[in-house]
Amino acid sequence: MTLSYCTNVHPAEDLRGVLAQLDRYAVPVRDRVGGELGLGLWLSAPVAKALAEDPARRAGLRTALDARGLVVRTLNAFPHGGFHDEVVKHAVYHPDWTTTARLDYTLDCATVLADLVPEGGAGSISTLPLAWRHPWSEADHARALDVLAEAAAGLRALADGTGRTIRLAVEPEPGCVVDTVADAVRVLAGRVDPDHVGICLDTCHLAVSFADPAAAVRSIADAGLRVVKVQASAALELTDPADAPAVLGPFAEPRYLHQVRALVDGRVHRADDLPEAFAELPTGGPWRVHFHVPLHAEPPAPLRAEPPAPLRATTDVLREAVAAVREVGHDPDVEVETYTWSVLPDAGERGTGDLAEWDLVEGIAAELRWAAAELPLEVRS
Repeated sequence: MTLSYCTNVHPAEDLRGVLAQLDRYAVPVRDRVGGELGLGLWLSAPVAKALAEDPARRAGLRTALDARGLVVRTLNAFPHGGFHDEVVKHAVYHPDWTTTARLDYTLDCATVLADLVPEGGAGSISTLPLAWRHPWSEADHARALDVLAEAAAGLRALADGTGRTIRLAVEPEPGCVVDTVADAVRVLAGRVDPDHVGICLDTCHLAVSFADPAAAVRSIADAGLRVVKVQASAALELTDPADAPAVLGPFAEPRYLHQVRALVDGRVHRADDLPEAFAELPTGGPWRVHFHVPLHAEPPAPLRAEPPAPLRATTDVLREAVAAVREVGHDPDVEVETYTWSVLPDAGERGTGDLAEWDLVEGIAAELRWAAAELPLEVRS
């Protein structure tokens, strides 16, 4: 398993911006962790299209990455664009897998990645879990599976033409058509080409679902599917939500959707965002929140209430999931995906405390060092 960090944390909507963000952040991160650095690159749809249509531009990007000591084996093709808009929320699920726009974007990303992966290597592309769950009809479902089949055919043709295998990884996410790993197995097994379409295991999403990590991974393998990619991420868990609005209120920010699940008497209760959770969810068991928190700060010190609240990060789920992936013999790309640095409570402050003093370069480097030590994985590509 190779380790990268995902560049969707950087707001860059054109190629010049992508390279500027790499110079500002990725190169200093590389210097801090040593050796070549793996990237999970994010490209907006217009950038991916421009690169896919121009081999010379792709060659130029590969040269620029090589010169900076940066290696790309995986792309994050979940956000189509505007991932750092003032409000993202449900917009991140558009266009969905019923559309040719999603197909075209994905195949453009695959064309680009085929020219970026190291010689003899394969690549992976994570994508959205078909769509947000509503509105969604049987006709939409059938259409999405047909479009996925077109994507697999395009990836086969790309492999035949280039000798580079690029695999698509469908990423279960709470609230979506493919909400859980169990949904992914039910929807995909026997209906997709497992050589070219598999699963992206986002361990924040996995934790929020309250699934058993080892059992979830085994179910993927038993169904003849592949864990193509792991997004190494952690959710927030509030073990005693009696005072949830006071403890979690600072995380209820306007840009991203923060789905919440509560486990009470063996049943999982659902809310689509923190404000709904405060109004609707029972408080008789732990809550888990879709809010990616830095891996190395468990729990992040300045995020605690005073006196300290029962707030933790679900890095245990990440550890168990990676161990289970090893157990079944899969070899996915692993991508650290904490895109929420700019919306963390205290993100704009520079006081004392683990995160109040953070700078993004050191934060990313610290997460990579944590993953190297705790999973364990090699930081250098």
